[in-house]
Amino acid sequence: MPSVLIVDDEPNIRRMVGALLGTEGYEVRDAQDGASGLQRALESEPDVLLLDLMMPGELDGMATLARFREKLPDVPVVMMSGRAGLSDAVRATKLGAFNFLEKPLSPEGVLLALSSALELRQVRREAKTLRRDYGLSGEMVGDSPAIGRVRELIARVAPTDSRVLIMGESGTGKELVAAAIHFGSSRRDRPLVRVNCAAIPRDLVESEMFGHERGAFTGATDRRIGRFELSHTGTLLLDEVGDLAKLLRAIEAKEIERVGGGKPIRVDVRILSATNKDLARCVHDGTFREDLFFRLNVIPIPVPPLRERPGDIPALVRHFSALHRVRTGQALPTWSEGAMALLTRHRWPGNIRELANIVERLSILHAGQTVSEEDVLAVLPIDGDARRAPAARAPLPDPAALDASLSDTLDEYEKVLITRALSMAGGNVAEAARKLKTDRPNLYRRMRRLGISIGGDD
Repeated sequence: MPSVLIVDDEPNIRRMVGALLGTEGYEVRDAQDGASGLQRALESEPDVLLLDLMMPGELDGMATLARFREKLPDVPVVMMSGRAGLSDAVRATKLGAFNFLEKPLSPEGVLLALSSALELRQVRREAKTLRRDYGLSGEMVGDSPAIGRVRELIARVAPTDSRVLIMGESGTGKELVAAAIHFGSSRRDRPLVRVNCAAIPRDLVESEMFGHERGAFTGATDRRIGRFELSHTGTLLLDEVGDLAKLLRAIEAKEIERVGGGKPIRVDVRILSATNKDLARCVHDGTFREDLFFRLNVIPIPVPPLRERPGDIPALVRHFSALHRVRTGQALPTWSEGAMALLTRHRWPGNIRELANIVERLSILHAGQTVSEEDVLAVLPIDGDARRAPAARAPLPDPAALDASLSDTLDEYEKVLITRALSMAGGNVAEAARKLKTDRPNLYRRMRRLGISIGGDD
């Protein structure tokens, strides 16, 4: 249940707004002045603060706002006033107010402002989680030359506002690189908003990115703040970025327009993009817009797969073990030489994400004990010598013997691979994607293009 603290010297305002929010499922507390409001907030941090501008006493609305921003910077503040002018609204915004409501208050206006503020609150919580998991500097684990190059690029690009394209296989830590760039920039105390572009249905891209007004389309019962507005003054990470032509105007003009809205909204957002695809190849193939690629690819940062930095694996194992201990309180396991050697030799097709999962599993199963080579063999996804050497490849066919065109032959071969993977996975697309070393949205797209159903019989 989201919580709201109402700070207003008028008892009627506190009572009426509190009753409205209570019926909408909010947990409501109130205070009659800035000093008591600050004390109540420090006792139990609210999700949103509703703060009156004109209050008597030493701590008026502006002073209270400044103290709240100092003590509780992650709590969005919605200001209220019946006598404020434009200069007051501008000053409150500069001090960090999220929104400004004019009295007399309308129920619709209050609920809309709180809904948007709660979205911002969630974004800030996610950024706080990233900060906790990755550290303030977003320091990368390992000292291999490959990760050293990534670390050097981050140090150079982070203090700038340049757009960055982070490239690498799934699970290599592209989001970690993005977090390191954000926390190394002047925007470190502002929102870091991540959006998974591959998961957005094409007809909802504008609504998700730019927001919409109430009644803009069927089902739009409330105004929605889009990802660009939520990341205003901060950083927007476009994860698995796709061919989203609508982004061009937002990137170039630094303004967006909500679906159903009638005016442009200025946004100050740094754009980071991440992809597991070769976008230059996609541009050549005509599946990605060249102009969008050039705008995103100002500074490219390639992230190496784990198999190209095996010397970092022992440090990563210790890092993930320590993270597990912090999260669960369980005792750290000890890693035998044989276990560490096996982990270091493994090819890790799922990269760091796969390694983190294996380390967590072993840390749970052998908390406070020694992890042996046999323990590692029991949880790695393949058996025997396959861990030590890649599987032999089938001989390639003679090009002169091909009956169909190259395109048709490749499509047929891809169709065979996908249907076999689906069969081995029992029709589970996520598992088939893992076997094919790709992500689920990409596999779905390929299945649709090749006319493959979940059952794999067409």
